[in-house]
Amino acid sequence: MMSKEKHKQIPADGEQQAEKIQKTAAVHESADDEGEPIIIFDEVTKVYTLYRSSREQFYALFHNSKRFKRHTALDHVSFTINKGESVAIIGRNGAGKSTVLKMITGVAFPTEGEIRVKGRVSALLELTAGFVADMTGRENIRFKCNVLGLKDAEIDSIEEKAIEFAELGEYIDQPVRTYSSGMKVRLGFAININTNPDILVIDEALSVGDSAFKQKCKNKISELIAQNITVLYVSHSKDIQDFCDRCIYLQKGKIIFDGTMEETLSKYPEFAK
Repeated sequence: MMSKEKHKQIPADGEQQAEKIQKTAAVHESADDEGEPIIIFDEVTKVYTLYRSSREQFYALFHNSKRFKRHTALDHVSFTINKGESVAIIGRNGAGKSTVLKMITGVAFPTEGEIRVKGRVSALLELTAGFVADMTGRENIRFKCNVLGLKDAEIDSIEEKAIEFAELGEYIDQPVRTYSSGMKVRLGFAININTNPDILVIDEALSVGDSAFKQKCKNKISELIAQNITVLYVSHSKDIQDFCDRCIYLQKGKIIFDGTMEETLSKYPEFAK
């Protein structure tokens, strides 16, 4: 399976990748034991092959091309996150933050190492991705929940909660193609936040939307944390202090610090400005 992280990037050693996926893909299990590890990264490395153009990438599918560069997005990264922890992941652009999140959600796979994930993951990454433009908001709620593998009874419950949270009024029964970008974000957040996850993954999702809706989203995240949901939050904003007790700092694909939020901000205050 190919990662869709960035245009013109494909996993390295493509011929061996399928075999590695069988060994390293995130294993989803039940998450019943409080305080037990819910996410484990064990010596995880992620390497991409970078091509200068789509033409060269296509050419490489049929020929032994050497017109590429290797990029190591993660370099032997290891950490353990327990059930109920709220963990911030920080670092400058290109540090590997989003790569970590995408491997936890199963969008990307490691080149080397092992990842284990227990429980249902809800990802607030690209909130408007996956919508079917000609389907209504209500239909998209059910469609996305079906894609997540939820049962009909769960979907029935989530549908009403998502509709109420999004506050789209009569637009909920209009095609999504008629929605503004803000309305799509509202719907995307409403769906993902109400899927009863064991793990909530957030990647700068609160940097969009009006102030009232942003505060509503913050309140909902705080509510889930109080229910012992595990939260992973990537952000360059001081919002991380509102939710997270622990912080993992990445630099050039490596962990250079893993400790309390207070310790991290004292060492790297630029990330809380």
